[in-house]
Amino acid sequence: MDSVDKMYQPTMTADVSEAGEMALEPLITCKLCLCEHSLEKMTTLQECSCIFCTSCLKQYMQVAIREGCGSPITCPDIVCLNHGILQEAEIACLVPVDQFQLYQRLKFEREVHLDPCRTWCPATDCQTMCHIKLSDSGQPVPVECPACNLKFCSACKEAWHPERLCQENQPIVIPTEQGTLTRTDPEAPIKQCPVCRIYIERNEGCAQMMCKNCKHTFCWYCLQNLDNDIFLRHYDKGPCRNKLGHSRASVMWNRTQVVGILVGLGILALVTSPLLLVASPCIICCVCKSCRGKKKKHDPPTT
Repeated sequence: MDSVDKMYQPTMTADVSEAGEMALEPLITCKLCLCEHSLEKMTTLQECSCIFCTSCLKQYMQVAIREGCGSPITCPDIVCLNHGILQEAEIACLVPVDQFQLYQRLKFEREVHLDPCRTWCPATDCQTMCHIKLSDSGQPVPVECPACNLKFCSACKEAWHPERLCQENQPIVIPTEQGTLTRTDPEAPIKQCPVCRIYIERNEGCAQMMCKNCKHTFCWYCLQNLDNDIFLRHYDKGPCRNKLGHSRASVMWNRTQVVGILVGLGILALVTSPLLLVASPCIICCVCKSCRGKKKKHDPPTT
């Protein structure tokens, strides 16, 4: 009986030890679903180190691929301080193969569309990528498709026209109830994005526009860049003063929210820094115990 008791004693101790270490495993709150999950059900982003549950991250990526038109997929945390961008290897691991292939195709099409040295053949039955040899003067140049041999203009994508201006450089008359407007008029309902030149129609609403194709933010009236104007100061003076399309109270409320978020992040950083320093030994100890427990679990039994 003594030999039997000695033989089973280490196994019982190991079970108790493993159970105790499993109980110490911390639960992490996902910022998307606000549920607590174990570490093995979470995914940490490489670029910004933000952590989310894998299930939420998969759903977020699939929606971002369908609606993003190939634009970079950013960290789902809207207050991410590092503005992380998901890497292709991360996306490939979390979405189905067909979704990842769709993302790669949309991303490539977007890159070609934004590249001044590349374009797509305008022939509907061709759609081959063509290279553009830019001129020193910046004027449109002829481009010949290597697949269908179509020669077209690098600017307007129409058949090459050396003797006349591009159609897009000529004033387009837009009929309205008040008369006619050209595309260059501030009140024109159709304009081109200043970056990617895609056509955008504005029916009503805010004058701060964001291009869905290239994510560039600009003023509808003067086309000035507003990417860094988080306080919308552009509409405080100049020709676009008070033309944002919102009341003064709404603009002040927007600025108050932005300031509140920035101040809140600053206070949170000040409060949590000392706490993290004090708790870091405990966190390291728990992580080490968890690693030792997993190592013991995978180690072969000794005889």
